Amino acid sequence: MSVTYIVSGFAVGLLVGLTGVGGGSLMTPLLTLLFGVSPTVAVGTDLAFASTTKIAGTFAHRYKGNVHWDIVKQLCLGALPAAVLTTLVLKYLGGLDKEIGQVIRYSIAGSVMLTVIALIFRTRLQNWMSAHPNRQFHGKKLVIATIVSGAILGTLVTISSIGAGAIGATILVLLYPRLTPAEIAGTDIAYAVPLTAIAALGHWWLGSIHWELLAMLLLGSVPGITLGSLASRAIPEKVLRVLLATTLTTVAFKLVY
Repeated sequence: MSVTYIVSGFAVGLLVGLTGVGGGSLMTPLLTLLFGVSPTVAVGTDLAFASTTKIAGTFAHRYKGNVHWDIVKQLCLGALPAAVLTTLVLKYLGGLDKEIGQVIRYSIAGSVMLTVIALIFRTRLQNWMSAHPNRQFHGKKLVIATIVSGAILGTLVTISSIGAGAIGATILVLLYPRLTPAEIAGTDIAYAVPLTAIAALGHWWLGSIHWELLAMLLLGSVPGITLGSLASRAIPEKVLRVLLATTLTTVAFKLVY
């Protein structure tokens, strides 16, 4: 089983490094469906997994010059307070463990399907935004929209561990259509590091992290995301997007039924 965890961590890490998406969308359902981990523990463990894994990805993308730190800062201004507030709400509702677990399970399924929609329409959205520059935000409006988007993502990620990847990347496409795919991936991974770290600390406080499982996943994921980040410009994004969307649709269906 340890080997299976390591291989799973490597595969998810590789995909995250290549595209900037797929971490929570794949790992949390994988832990829930394949390994039988409870939804609450799956979310907490995945957040700790993501925060550590994406540090390696951030260094690799920074080396390639793919990270826009001003955008990272604005996203974090919204995401980090939202993550803390959501953690406090989960703590307050913690006595309803079974009910909360079911809510989280459906939250995961809903977030996965949002990820699929984001993946399918990402290129069309980018093309539409590029063709209609008058519809784009600028100046203070762009800053406010980025901060608000961060707050939404912070809430979603803390509840389900999903959203920082594909949904975050799609928001970046809409708000900053001139960024290249590699820059979107790098910026998306970089802002997700403090967000998932704060959310992971919250779940540690809630007691929903499986440390032994986390160690096995990280053994595979750190080299996987490093390799994927360095190779992000070489693999056709369309091929990865179709494969990921198909996989996630199947996962969301199994989570609900």
